Amino acid sequence: MARFVRTFTKRLCIILNAVIAGLFLVACVNAWLHPSKWWFFSLLGLGFPVLLIMLVCFLVFWLMLRSKWAVLSALVLLLGLANIRVFLGLHFATSFKPEKPKGALRVLTWNVHWFDEHNKKNKLRKDYRKNMIAFIKEQNADILCFQEFLELGKSFAYSNTNAIVQLNYPYYYRVIDYGQASGGRFQAGVAIFSRFPIVDTQRVLYPSTENVRAAESLIGVDVQVNGKRIRVYTTHLQSVLFQKNDYRNLEIIKSADDSMVTASRSIIKKLKKGYAARGFQADVVRNKLDSCPYPEVVCGDFNDVPNSYTYFRIKGNRQDVFVRKGSGIGRSFTAVSPTLRIDYILADKAFDVLQYNRFLVPWSDHYPVVADLKLAEE
Repeated sequence: MARFVRTFTKRLCIILNAVIAGLFLVACVNAWLHPSKWWFFSLLGLGFPVLLIMLVCFLVFWLMLRSKWAVLSALVLLLGLANIRVFLGLHFATSFKPEKPKGALRVLTWNVHWFDEHNKKNKLRKDYRKNMIAFIKEQNADILCFQEFLELGKSFAYSNTNAIVQLNYPYYYRVIDYGQASGGRFQAGVAIFSRFPIVDTQRVLYPSTENVRAAESLIGVDVQVNGKRIRVYTTHLQSVLFQKNDYRNLEIIKSADDSMVTASRSIIKKLKKGYAARGFQADVVRNKLDSCPYPEVVCGDFNDVPNSYTYFRIKGNRQDVFVRKGSGIGRSFTAVSPTLRIDYILADKAFDVLQYNRFLVPWSDHYPVVADLKLAEE
């Protein structure tokens, strides 16, 4: 009897290990499959961290038993190394220094979530805007890239644009993706502020699909840095557009409520549309980057995880500053899951990546990301 139990348990573990290995490989492959056709693989990619942990556990389990089945997990982990590498930062011994290295270009990207406007319905809210402006000043960045940047119209003294300009950022390019251009009380979009003169600008609008609100634009500015021209892009790719009810649905799914099937359908439908839209937007961004004649930096809220088609498509052969200098998993979105790194700074190989940091501040639903870059010596 005891022998039967041992044999059955071992075979069950082998089957489970094989299933997990297969799902892990599919989650890795999704990085190269366009989500407009292979959206289910993209959904599976969200489970990449869990699958990775389970594979590592199986590897340790088989090694402890000195079993040949350890080879299965080891081989699969080796095949998924490219995905693991962009998921996990290994520079635990490095620390971010507030002082910029000599000749460095400091870039900050942050989805500021309209500053205080999203909190106005909360009667107990604090004045986050003041804290956010003070934080931005403290970082002493040369280039600021913002998503969900709100301006309440030129006639209002409560101007976020003026507040940033007064921090010694006299040059900026801000576009209105939502709101009225002339005299409107509500103007929101992406923005880039610079301490270097902006010599040229460009904007790309993403097409709206299926009556779903489009993402914020892709914008770029050309600046002269130490006598050399570089281009900085920022963008905010398609959001899943979760509402409060969707977050409640996620809780229903987690708690296995009776209405879990209905909740799951609602969530999956929105995720499917979001993945497809971001896939096409990533193609647009990649084409712009590849045609850029200058060393470029692209940053922003991609609304997708590192093992996604969106990330790998935009990244190409560019440097992910988190991979180069970061540690841990680099979570940048505060809601839903602790594994969501969806805000990025990707730099042309013409730059040396000197420093990286992500600041765990509570004033937006995204954490700001900062990097120090330097044009490599020719």
